[in-house]
Amino acid sequence: MPDPSPTFPDSSICGDEHRRWMQRCLELARRAAGQTAPNPMVGCVVLQQGLVVGEGFHPQAGQPHAEVFALAQAGARAQGATLYVNLEPCNHTGRTPPCTEAVIQAGVRRVCVGMVDPDPRVSGTGIQRLRQAGLEVIVGIEEDACRQLNEAFVQRIIRKRPLGLLKYAMTLDGKIAAVSGHSVWVTGPIARAAVHQLRATCDAVVVGGNTVRRDNPRLTSHGHSSHNPLRVVMSRRLELPLEANLWCTEDAPTTVFTGPEADLAHCQALEDRGVNVVALPALTPRIVTEHLYQRGCATVLWECGGLLAAQAIQDGIIDKLWAFVAPKLIGGISAPSPIGDLGLQSMGQAITLSRTTWRLLGDDLLLEGYLDLPVDSQPTSSEAD
Repeated sequence: MPDPSPTFPDSSICGDEHRRWMQRCLELARRAAGQTAPNPMVGCVVLQQGLVVGEGFHPQAGQPHAEVFALAQAGARAQGATLYVNLEPCNHTGRTPPCTEAVIQAGVRRVCVGMVDPDPRVSGTGIQRLRQAGLEVIVGIEEDACRQLNEAFVQRIIRKRPLGLLKYAMTLDGKIAAVSGHSVWVTGPIARAAVHQLRATCDAVVVGGNTVRRDNPRLTSHGHSSHNPLRVVMSRRLELPLEANLWCTEDAPTTVFTGPEADLAHCQALEDRGVNVVALPALTPRIVTEHLYQRGCATVLWECGGLLAAQAIQDGIIDKLWAFVAPKLIGGISAPSPIGDLGLQSMGQAITLSRTTWRLLGDDLLLEGYLDLPVDSQPTSSEAD
């Protein structure tokens, strides 16, 4: 890979200005959260003598990139300007022409880049092309924040699968529902709104058949965004209700993954409602994740019950956790917990979380963290309900 140095000197006096405009790029990029996969979220700002003359962001795959929108808005004022972008400009022709050539032709003098693109089709060659054309290029401004924004895109490129995010809400005594199975509502309205906003940033949300039968969820962003994720159900035999909110595909598309034991009549009934039914020779979280990767998904949210959550963890496809804790006690020896049996026998085997943060949302706590799973995690042979 071409050397992208020199990197951004954090201690420089102009550093605050650089960070300010890169943060603006990130702010613009977030406007398309959940809508760009398999592409990254990218924002761009064009400055002429310290004044913004052009801004833009990449709205979705197949549409022009952020640089194109920003340069179009800047017009002739891009001559001699400084361009900020949170990801290295592309240097190849895909569904759109290379952004490096658009930047060069616009007469930009300096390009400030947040991070190098991990895509091997770019990976430093965009920076190299700009420098060969005589442009000054600064790399690494707010790099950590840029990587965090596009962590799912980076994972798709490097690990060849979507970022898996497990979300659950439990009481203070570790229950996700009462003994009866009733689970509405564990958390308060502020925490629930945070989940709706989270869904708006995801490409797919996965549940098992038990969740459909017991909770009849919608799995939408509930108006917090115009974007709703693909709704995914895993069910071996399709023992699902004929009427459910998920079958209302006018709200959002729904795909049901099933196995060879599926009821054919029920399969046809779902397809007649506009539901996409995919029969697999074996139904596991890992195989479903592979299918979602092939469909272009970058972030997959798992909002399933404890059994399927445990299977997903054992399959090694859960990377991140959102765990809500409500100040409630429900009790019940047989009341369900958020994670089923993982086959672990001692605390020394416990899966730990790193990079953890806590947030207070109303009366509820939200723990966010990343699972520290062994690299050689093996898939489980168990299946969804």
